[in-house]
Amino acid sequence: MISIDAGTTGVRSFAVDESGSPLGFAYREFTQYFPQPGWVEHDAEEIWQAVLGTLAELTASLDQPIAAIGITDQRETVVLWDKRTGVPRHRAIVWQDRRTAARCEQLESDGHLDLVRSTTGLVLDPYFSGSKFEWLLTEGNVDSDEHLAFGTIDSWLVWKLTGGVHITDTTNASRTLLFDIQNMRWSDEMCALFNVPMSALPEVRPSSGRFGVTTTNLPIPSGVPVSGIAGDQQAALFGQACFAPGQAKNTYGTGSFVLMNVGETCPAPVEGLLTTVAWTLDDGGDWKTTYAYEGAIFVTGAAIQWLRDGLQIIDDAAETGPLAESIDDTGGVVFVPALAGLGSPYWDARARGTIIGITRGTGRAELVRATVEAMAYQTRDVVDAMAKASGTGVRDLRVDGGASVMDFLLQFQADQLGVPVIRSKVAETTALGSAYLAGLAEGVWDSPADVTENWAADGEFIPATDRARPDADFARWQRAVERSRNWELEG
Repeated sequence: MISIDAGTTGVRSFAVDESGSPLGFAYREFTQYFPQPGWVEHDAEEIWQAVLGTLAELTASLDQPIAAIGITDQRETVVLWDKRTGVPRHRAIVWQDRRTAARCEQLESDGHLDLVRSTTGLVLDPYFSGSKFEWLLTEGNVDSDEHLAFGTIDSWLVWKLTGGVHITDTTNASRTLLFDIQNMRWSDEMCALFNVPMSALPEVRPSSGRFGVTTTNLPIPSGVPVSGIAGDQQAALFGQACFAPGQAKNTYGTGSFVLMNVGETCPAPVEGLLTTVAWTLDDGGDWKTTYAYEGAIFVTGAAIQWLRDGLQIIDDAAETGPLAESIDDTGGVVFVPALAGLGSPYWDARARGTIIGITRGTGRAELVRATVEAMAYQTRDVVDAMAKASGTGVRDLRVDGGASVMDFLLQFQADQLGVPVIRSKVAETTALGSAYLAGLAEGVWDSPADVTENWAADGEFIPATDRARPDADFARWQRAVERSRNWELEG
């Protein structure tokens, strides 16, 4: 099984066997474009070239046939391309992009929020795809005609892999602000609200099922089924085997995303959280959808990149853990990494990054530790909101993603939450989840129970019994968050 994990900063192609054990991977970064403050763009063709490059490198090391391909992606990032040529008509607008903040605020002030929440489970925020599509057709000067194709990154990659199949799955569709998550179809009302022509949207299918087969002139054989698609965070929830309501996971990636399985009944909207499709399975033609609460944290790993590339106080992300552990505390320094606004549970597009508590004794170790601690504080913000919404707290938190290698972070996280934090043996659960979805469609695995059987822990971090210091530190964090909010409105 091969999973193509098209993330925010790079593409990873990842192979696993029937036991879910990794067989190899290849990775390539791609360019991040920042045309204006708050704008973030990608070159969709460069992403495709990264896919081709990683597939070529990975398959050169494999000695087994490929059963199927799964795709997982950065979700809300949008691509427009020409159906005749397959050429993008504009750079992709990334989920972190904030250019449509004023438009979202206008729609909310015009009274559309309740309809948006009840239909899509989301909020009016530039994070999601709908206002990005609208911007491209207006200020972006992209012509709307019968040859136009809209899609998230998964749709773009399926089109390229199959030679022209225009399709997506329910998880990615549920992140567009255009999808009715209860009736599982594109919403006429939402498309009208954002002035998006429904004819340009992809067909929506369950997350596990054959979407098409590979075309010729690829670094893999033609005719390989493309059979699993899920947005990155939903794929991680599946890969972490969180199949029972109440089970939760957090992925520490460019951002951090906490998802809790809430079962097969779509819950009512909850303040501060998103309601989203976790996955849809095809049971003999009957769609079985599982839903999730989600807390979307925009900047965690991206803050470490900023320390490296912006402030240049570290040379490599691997320095982060040792530097954070080299001191006992931050000396009172708190970093609120609202570099792209604040997501859950605040949803403040006008918030900006704030470092507070700096003294002459503050050095790079303090700033690095404050960055790591912010990952845990933001996660606690979300988990506390989920506990309030569900009426029950999480029993434990399963974690994955790049930063989950830091024992210091996971112990600090456990202390903040007051529950065990369990690291998956396979850190790349996002890629693993889409591989499982593809394999289920092609009979490599029979049911999600096989995924549960394959799942294993790498480490468990038990919280400290004394809650005084974690709670005091968290209270200071919340004070700092208040100082970061609505900043762009001032001055």
